Amino acid sequence: MKNLVVLSGAGISAESGLKTFRDSNGLWENHKIEDVATPTGWNNNPELVLEFYNQRRKQASLAKPNMAHKALARLENKFRVTIVTQNVDDLHEKAGSSVVYHLHGELNKARSTLDPNLTYKINDSNISMGDLCEKGYQLRPDIVWFGEPVPMIEKVITYFRSADILIVIGTSLSVYPASGLIDHVNSFADCYYIDPNANENTLRDDFTIIFKQASVGTKELVNILLRS
Repeated sequence: MKNLVVLSGAGISAESGLKTFRDSNGLWENHKIEDVATPTGWNNNPELVLEFYNQRRKQASLAKPNMAHKALARLENKFRVTIVTQNVDDLHEKAGSSVVYHLHGELNKARSTLDPNLTYKINDSNISMGDLCEKGYQLRPDIVWFGEPVPMIEKVITYFRSADILIVIGTSLSVYPASGLIDHVNSFADCYYIDPNANENTLRDDFTIIFKQASVGTKELVNILLRS
């Protein structure tokens, strides 16, 4: 069974109605990124940050997987599939994918401000000031903010190195270290990039580019791979 790795970004979630991480005006849901997605923002106004993610969590809980998410789940009928996503929603899981790694954290989890390894599944519940971990410290969203290390990165690199097939969907490959993951893929792997605005100059020559929206392009590619 071949190893198939998917790297997904905001473009795949956008088709389910979730706003992309950063809009064209540099804001995220009308907030400056530094106010809601950095350690400094948390230190300056934790109440604002908690309310911001409580609203994002509520939105994500109502979102439904689209054709792209569902098509990727079907790949498990033929391949050993690992999904590595930059998204913090759980749409891949809702669609039925069984192995999903979230590089930037998960909205439906909280973590201790003392120990990042102390995490708690909260589903669609709010986090409030005064909600404490078992060691007595405030809980925060289990989100990797700008300026923080990406703890999952070393683990997922091993999957990219062993990939026979790579599918990149809905990401501009502009955010490090996620953007560097494709450099670990062997030259013999079949590589596909699905994005209507794909920039060929950012990719290796061996990528097949599909200039389509995530839902359409992914469904078409998955059908081809399952028939091959």
